[in-house]
Amino acid sequence: MTTLARFHCLGDIEFMPSASPSALDPALEAHLFWFKYRGHILAAILVVILVIVGFAGYRFYSERQQASAAELLGSAKNAQSYEQVIARYPNTQAGATAHLFLAETLRTDRKFADSNATLQKLIDKYPKHELIPTARMAIAANLESMGKVDEALATYQRVAADYPKSFEAPVALISQIRILKSKTQDDAARHICETVLTQYRESIWAGEAMRELRTLKPSASAAPAGGSNAAPGMNAPPMLARPQPAAPTAAKGTSPAKPKR
Repeated sequence: MTTLARFHCLGDIEFMPSASPSALDPALEAHLFWFKYRGHILAAILVVILVIVGFAGYRFYSERQQASAAELLGSAKNAQSYEQVIARYPNTQAGATAHLFLAETLRTDRKFADSNATLQKLIDKYPKHELIPTARMAIAANLESMGKVDEALATYQRVAADYPKSFEAPVALISQIRILKSKTQDDAARHICETVLTQYRESIWAGEAMRELRTLKPSASAAPAGGSNAAPGMNAPPMLARPQPAAPTAAKGTSPAKPKR
């Protein structure tokens, strides 16, 4: 066959296109991907495993700490044992509660300053703890016992203002009444009683507020009940109103005058 004939034969041959990358076997692609990135994949898997194991270990450790702290607090009976709970388990619920028990023990021993120092440590260390309102109430009571009534009053006011939805809020208000009465500030005490009756009328402290209200002198600015100058709606409640004088009765042995005809 001549060279020219060979050339024509080659021209008739259709050359097959080479396989494109997209036509590769998926299994082969996966194998190549694994071979290329196996180090990164293994590292990521290892990190995930370590995080899971670490979280499980921390949770187990935390639960064990909480249980041990609660057990130790349950057996604590004096200041030294409460201090031991605080020192050994500072980040547990029992550790926080131990501050209150220690403060109460110190208060019973009339160590009011030490008691307040313990309570302040609780506040500083756990500023968002649910026991903070109780701790502040205890500080105010200690201040009152120390004769620092102005500081105690300010602390009670702060508790009522900062934690209005807490159980301690109406107690803080009622505690202010005692101090205000001792300072002869009856109008301010009356306002506190009315606040408790309005905002906490469903609580047991409403009855205490009513009892305190009965012991207060009538407001000097209030008009006499039933008087001609009494403003509408300002009359005292029936249980607090001053009794009206009885009508004069006819003298014994005399008969009432008959109307003239």
